[in-house]
Amino acid sequence: MTYVIGVDVGGTFTDAVLGDADGRLYGAKAPSTPPDYSRGVMDVLRVLATQLGVSLEAMLADTHHIAHGTTSSLNALVTGNVPPVGFLTTQGHRDSIYIMNVEGRYLGRGPEELQNVMGQTKSHGLLPKRLALEVTERLDRDGTVVVPLDEAQAKVAIAALLAQDVAAIAVSLLWSFKNPAHEQRLRELIHEQAPRMFVSLSSEVSPRIREFSRNATTIMSAQIGPGLRSYLGALEGELRDHKLKGPLLVMQSNGGAVAASEAPSVAISTVGSVLTGGVIGSVALGQQLGHKNIISTDVGGTTFLAGLVVDGEPVRASSTVIRHHPVNVPTLQVHAIGSGGGAIAWIDRGRNLRVGPHSAQAVPGPACYDQGGTEPTNTDANLVLGILSERGLLGGKKRLSLERAREAIRTRIAEPLHLSVEDAAAAIYAVQNAQTGDLLRKVVVEAGHDPRRFVVYAFGGAGPANCAAYSAEIGVKEVVVPLGAVASAFSAYGLATSNVVLAAEASDPGTFPLDPRRVEKSFAALEARVLEAMKRQGVAFSKITLHREADLRYSMQIAELATPVKDGAIDAAELEATVARFEQKYTELYGADTGFREAGVQALTFRVRAEGALPFSPSLPHAKKASSPDSSVARAGTRKVRLGGRDFVDTAIYDYEKLLAGHVIEGPAIVEVPTTTVVVPAGMRSHIDGLGNLVIQTPHAIGATS
Repeated sequence: MTYVIGVDVGGTFTDAVLGDADGRLYGAKAPSTPPDYSRGVMDVLRVLATQLGVSLEAMLADTHHIAHGTTSSLNALVTGNVPPVGFLTTQGHRDSIYIMNVEGRYLGRGPEELQNVMGQTKSHGLLPKRLALEVTERLDRDGTVVVPLDEAQAKVAIAALLAQDVAAIAVSLLWSFKNPAHEQRLRELIHEQAPRMFVSLSSEVSPRIREFSRNATTIMSAQIGPGLRSYLGALEGELRDHKLKGPLLVMQSNGGAVAASEAPSVAISTVGSVLTGGVIGSVALGQQLGHKNIISTDVGGTTFLAGLVVDGEPVRASSTVIRHHPVNVPTLQVHAIGSGGGAIAWIDRGRNLRVGPHSAQAVPGPACYDQGGTEPTNTDANLVLGILSERGLLGGKKRLSLERAREAIRTRIAEPLHLSVEDAAAAIYAVQNAQTGDLLRKVVVEAGHDPRRFVVYAFGGAGPANCAAYSAEIGVKEVVVPLGAVASAFSAYGLATSNVVLAAEASDPGTFPLDPRRVEKSFAALEARVLEAMKRQGVAFSKITLHREADLRYSMQIAELATPVKDGAIDAAELEATVARFEQKYTELYGADTGFREAGVQALTFRVRAEGALPFSPSLPHAKKASSPDSSVARAGTRKVRLGGRDFVDTAIYDYEKLLAGHVIEGPAIVEVPTTTVVVPAGMRSHIDGLGNLVIQTPHAIGATS
C-alpha cells in the first residue's frame, strides 16, 4: 500500500489530498453533495485517481488508509437539525438540563448578550421534557449503590420513549463515572425492547464530574450518533466495493483520527473534525520548516478559524461550547468568527458598517457569482478593489460579475453611507482585516503569548488575500501561504498527516496532597482502557505514545487547567511537581500573583491520551529551484488594485505556476493560484521557499533587518 488520502468535506466543496511513499503530493476538489455527502467524497477520489492515471479501484487497493473529516455533525448541532432522542436520568434530576446551572447564562454568549442580563433567553433546549424521563436508582459519590435500579420501572420508561419514535436514547445517571453498572444495565434493557436502538452512556462518552455538562454532552452525542453511523456505514461499504483494503479513519476534534467503526460510539468527539485539520497540517508543515510557534489561520467561505501551535504542539482544551451548552470532550483549541469570503457586509442601527457573521454561503453565494445573490460580501469587495480578477475562480472555471458586485455594494452600503462604491469596498476590506486581527490578538495575546515569536500560516480559499494585513495588524513578522498541491486544500492535507489519537478519562476528585497509589491506579486503569481501544482500530502502528494529564484548579475556583503528569511511577514528589506545573501554567495564562496556593489545589479529572503513529505521513515535496531571484518570468501583467489609501495602483500580477523556489516578489503584488489569490501589500516582500510556499515578510520583519 503506497497512498495516504485526506478528505475534507465542507459545505461547498469537498477537498482531498493524496500523498505517496515516494513523497509526491496531489490535491483535488469537487462540489459537496448534501444531503448525501458520500457522493462528493467518491467524486473527489475519482479526480485523484484521474490525476494518478489509474482507476479508482486500483488507487484504493493501494491506499494504506483514508482520513476523513466532515462538518456535518457540527452543522447538525448548530442548526438544531437533529432527530428526536430520549433521555434517562436519576429520579429527581431531569430538570438539570433545562435549569442549565448558571452556565446557561454565559456559555457561548458575546459581550453584548452578557451585559443584557434581563433580555437573555435560554431558547436552545436540547430536547422537549416529554422525552426526558427518570429512573429510580442512586449511587453515592464513591460509586456505592444506595438505591438499586428499579428495572420494572425502567422498562416502562424505556417503552414510553420508544413509543415516541426516538432515534436514540441518552443515559446519564448521578455518579455513573464512579460506577457505570446502572447505565450499562439500562442499555441492556433498552436493547431487549429495541435491539438496534442507538444508546449513549455518559460513563463512556463523558465520564466527568458535573451533572449538567455530562448530561448535555451525552445527549448531543446521541443526537448525531445515528446519522454518523448510517453515513459512515454506507460510505465504508461503497469504498470496500471499490477495493479499499485499508481502514477508513474519521478525524476527531482532539486532532487525531479514530476508526469509522468506532466513531459513532463517541460521535460527539467528531464534532469540529474539519476545524482541527488545518492545525494538524500546520504542525506537520512546521516540522518541515523548523517553525515551533505557529498561528494557524483558515479563511473559508463562511468562517475565519484560528488555532495555535506552541513549542511544536497544538494548544488543547478539555471542553468546548455548542449552542450555549458545554461539550466535555478533549479538543484542539480553535477559535472561529463568521468572517469568511462569503461574510455579508451590512449596516447596523447605529449606521456602523459590519461584516458577518451571516454568510451568503454557496447558494446563492456572493453577488458576483451571479447566482441570484444580492447581498455584498468580502468577495464582492475584493473584486471591486481589483484583488480578484473578473476572469474568476478555479483557474477561470467560475467567472465573476463585477457589475453584480458593484450593484450590491452600491445599494446596500455605498448609498446609505454616502460613499462611492470603491470607498465602500475599501471599508469592507478594512473591517474584515480589523476583526480578523482582533480575533488573532485575543487568541495569541490574551493567552499570554508574544505574536512576534510566531509565524502565521494562512490557507483556505479566502485567507491568502487578507493574511498579510491581519498578520501585520498584530505584529507578526512572517506569513507562510502553503501553495502547490495543497493550495486551499490544506485542511485535507492536515487530515492526511494525522495520527490515530484516543483518550480515556475519569473524574476522581481530591485535594492535594493526594494518595500516590490511588493516582497511579487511576492512570493504570485509563492506560489499559485506551490501549485496548487502540487494538480495535484495525491499524498497524509504528509506535504508540501515551500522554498523562490531570485537570487541576485552585479550591473554590472554576478555572481548570489540563496539566501534564510525567510517565512512570507516581510518588509524592511527582505529585508536587505536577502542582508546580499547574501553578506555572496558571501564571502564564492569568498573570503573576493571580494564583492562591493557600486555598489548596484540587484534581478533578485524570486523562490518558494515546497517539498511534502511522507508518508514513505525507510531506510537501521540494520545489524546483530558480537560477536567480528575478521573478519576471512569472509576471502575467498588471492590474489596477486598491489595497490601502484612496487610489488604485498599477499592481504586478504573477502566475504562481511559473514561480520557482528562490523567486522574490516585492509588494504591491498579487499572486494568482488556480484555487486562491495571495496579496503582497506595498512595503512587504515575499519569496518562494524550498517547498513552494509563498513566504511574506511584513514591515515588522523588514524594519528589523534593514
